[in-house]
Amino acid sequence: MNLHDVIIIGSGSAGYTAAIYSCRAGRKTLLLAGSIPGGQLMITSDVENFPGFPQGILGPELMENLRKQAERFGPEIIYDDVSKVDFNSQPFTVTAGMHSYQGRTAIIATGANAKWLEIPSETKFKGKGVSSCATCDGFFFKDKEVAVVGGGDTAMEEASFLANITRKVTIIHRRDKLRASQIMQDRVMNNPRIQFAWDSQVREILGDQKVSGVRLENVKSGKETKLTADGVFVAIGYEPNTQVFKGIIDLDEKGYVVTKTETETNVPGVFAAGDVRDHRYRQAVTAAADGCKAAMDADRFLAEHYKG
Repeated sequence: MNLHDVIIIGSGSAGYTAAIYSCRAGRKTLLLAGSIPGGQLMITSDVENFPGFPQGILGPELMENLRKQAERFGPEIIYDDVSKVDFNSQPFTVTAGMHSYQGRTAIIATGANAKWLEIPSETKFKGKGVSSCATCDGFFFKDKEVAVVGGGDTAMEEASFLANITRKVTIIHRRDKLRASQIMQDRVMNNPRIQFAWDSQVREILGDQKVSGVRLENVKSGKETKLTADGVFVAIGYEPNTQVFKGIIDLDEKGYVVTKTETETNVPGVFAAGDVRDHRYRQAVTAAADGCKAAMDADRFLAEHYKG
């Protein structure tokens, strides 16, 4: 079986960056990109906060650039989904598609997916007024009215951020009280630009070419109302792509990879990078930075354990 120095699982900005750094360090690198490569940026339209693109760039175009840059340094890239890993002994074994691969180190960069409302109109308006990231897309709604769906800390953080940019923020929550921590509740309750639609769920996102509002249903009375909004930010949580690693490496209660010093997992030689371990920042640039760190940490591990 062909032995690699580094096996990278995942092909978002963390995975591609890890491949760049690993190959440049002279390590034999395998990138298991998945059957749908590119991560969350593949469903993102305009990216204006990634350094080096003063005019902004489309998410898929940015990922295409990262892929080409990684390919320039010569990693082996396979577009299959990982179905099984064995980190119990060296070398590690990772199975993707019909084949298994061996590596002395592994970098988990499988990312996390935003949870969505799963209604047809939401899909229709993704990138046209529907977003899951206020930090990414909030600027496009400067001085406009927006809605945030959710009742936890993530939703409160999104609403607080948007209140600094937009004219008005309406938090839509299906209950009559928030799940967020008290400090976050106090922050939004005391912000004059934030209001609430309690006991409400989104039935439809309204608009023609772009979002113009939402149709709400009161979960107690069944009464329907319309709320004017130029944008809808869905903030009902994220789900890390770690199912294949359960019981093999340490995960927290939400399924995120637990890391010690920056990128190290509980298994020596296995590292994690990007949104699969980071549930706070969730930015392409921080994921790329993590990919760099993980590749450098893997390189140090190899230097210490496989001298010569």
